[in-house]
Amino acid sequence: MNGYFRLTHEADKTSLKLIPPKGSGKPIDINDIIEYMAMKDYTCDLPTLKSAVNAVKDKEVVFPLGTGKRMPERECYKLRITPDKMQVYVKFYAASEGGEEMKAGELLRDLAAKEVKFGIKKEAIAGFLQNREYCEEILIAEGVAPTRGKDAFIEYKFNTDKKAKPTLNEDGSVDFFNLNILNHCKKGDVLAVLHKEVEGKAGEDVFGERIKPADVKTAKLKFGNNIELSEDGMMLTSLVDGHVELVDEDVFVSDMLIVENVDNSTGNIEYEGSVQINGNVSTNFVVKAQGDIVVKGVVEGATLCADGNIVIARGMNGRGKGTLQAKGNIIAKFLENAEAQAEGYVASESILHSRITAGTEINVDGRRGFITGGRVCAANCINVKTLGSEMGADTIVEVGADPRVKRRIAQLQKLIEEDTKTLQTIQPVLVATKQKISQGIKMSQDQLKHIQSLMVVNQQKSEAVEAYEAELRELTEQTGEVQQAQIKVKGMVYPGTRICIGDVSMVVQKNAHYCRFVRERGDVKMAPF
Repeated sequence: MNGYFRLTHEADKTSLKLIPPKGSGKPIDINDIIEYMAMKDYTCDLPTLKSAVNAVKDKEVVFPLGTGKRMPERECYKLRITPDKMQVYVKFYAASEGGEEMKAGELLRDLAAKEVKFGIKKEAIAGFLQNREYCEEILIAEGVAPTRGKDAFIEYKFNTDKKAKPTLNEDGSVDFFNLNILNHCKKGDVLAVLHKEVEGKAGEDVFGERIKPADVKTAKLKFGNNIELSEDGMMLTSLVDGHVELVDEDVFVSDMLIVENVDNSTGNIEYEGSVQINGNVSTNFVVKAQGDIVVKGVVEGATLCADGNIVIARGMNGRGKGTLQAKGNIIAKFLENAEAQAEGYVASESILHSRITAGTEINVDGRRGFITGGRVCAANCINVKTLGSEMGADTIVEVGADPRVKRRIAQLQKLIEEDTKTLQTIQPVLVATKQKISQGIKMSQDQLKHIQSLMVVNQQKSEAVEAYEAELRELTEQTGEVQQAQIKVKGMVYPGTRICIGDVSMVVQKNAHYCRFVRERGDVKMAPF
């Protein structure tokens, strides 16, 4: 029990009895005494009162207040309502000796008179009446605070941070060629989800007045083309394969990626649509696209791979390491010290010291229109203005077979050779084993297991060689059909140039111009247009 005080009245004098706390109760606070005495219009010497309060330890102290007869004081209280009108506290003061104690109804009537009508804690009042604790604030009424709602927000299913972040290699080094700046998406991918706002609940103060909850923010999905909004307006879905990005608050999906340059600012690019590069592609960078690649500038010693076409407006200097691979066509102003492979055609104004292959034809007939140095191969036709060079650069041009077929033939020949060597090693062992068994020679379990494994390998390799040889015969027949293949030179062809048509070839011995090369009766012949 806390320490407290009460008035005592004798015949002609009044005193203040100071009662010490019990157990872990709080000691008397002199401010409570001062407050009470001001309420009841008593005066005293404060320094003397302070000394008396400090003297209260484990026994009661009586502090005289003066002479004169006064009526006993009833039990009373001080009421405090917080500025926000959400709590009502009451602090009870003990009745003087012989004074009357308060009843619960009296306090409730006082609250009603003050218009406190919500959140009254009758159990707290009853608790005080059962165990009177004086000089202690008790919460007897409390309002309900408004419940805060939730702002609407949009959950983006892709990275909205546009700052380039290099890839961290396993050894801890940083790969600045792969900056992870693209957000790839496929048709049907969910791009963004709107989470609607949740309105808060109103509160009520102790006077019964409604407290409006704070306003919540709303949100709306904003988007551009190639995106579908769900019927409930809560979800965005991509309608195409491409890349997605957030511009201001709008979601955009494009099946063409447009960048200024491919360099340290972008890193390597791998994209599921088409790529347009308004500037240049720097050395050692890689661009891969499932659509077309269009470069409006130049390409240096980089790698470009496209499932569609590759177009290079100002040409490519591969510096001996640049490569182009297209499942469609390759069009470039010039190709120098580069390697290019197209399943369609290749078109350029000049080809210098490069290795070029095309699935159909190669056209080099622009203003300069020369092929000098390197190896240039096409399945059907090569059209060129100037072939070779006066300096005798090693120049090889070849038609009559799809370069992909020729590469496959070389691959099959190598596989047949390797598997045949394996069979030549295994089969004598199997023959010798068969002879031993026929002679009744017993073999250990390990030897039998080894022979069984050799038999399995022998069967697998034999079947593989048979399949390879069948494919090789078919492809060889295709390469023999070269009657229509030709090389057309509209300008000059220089000596030293090697002309290959199918499996036959010739080396040009002297200058010639405005001619074409064809295959006749098993030889390469020069013929007029």
